[in-house]
Amino acid sequence: MFGNIGFPELLIILAVALLIFGPKKLPEVGRSIGRALREFRKTSDEIKEKIEEEIQAEDFKDIKREIEREIEGDEEDKKVS
Repeated sequence: MFGNIGFPELLIILAVALLIFGPKKLPEVGRSIGRALREFRKTSDEIKEKIEEEIQAEDFKDIKREIEREIEGDEEDKKVS
């Protein structure tokens, strides 16, 4: 929805921001918004990384359980033989 902002829409947003904040305050507001977006992106990347780590850890746990079951099955087969 917001990813398709074209040049005309961007000009309208800039004009409204210029009217609201004025020419002296606009660069400061722009820097603040840039910092906030950068921090948001950094935080979202960290969260995504943690989620991927948890998924990998869960996959490893599943693999470990499967191997343990196979080992237990092999040991039972040896006892029966």
